Amino acid sequence: MAYKVKKDDCSNCGSCEDVCPNEAISEKDDARWIDPDKCVDCGSCEGDCPSNAIVQA
Repeated sequence: MAYKVKKDDCSNCGSCEDVCPNEAISEKDDARWIDPDKCVDCGSCEGDCPSNAIVQA
């Protein structure tokens, strides 16, 4: 199960992208986006998000 970003809650700070070991996170439409094909469900991004905008899909 991959993670996803709740766009309305995302501050687009990029901290999640910095901690992702698979480079699965990028910017898309003024928020961060997680590529489900690259996400390995490690949870690093969820724990690092200051806006609590990342949840399991």
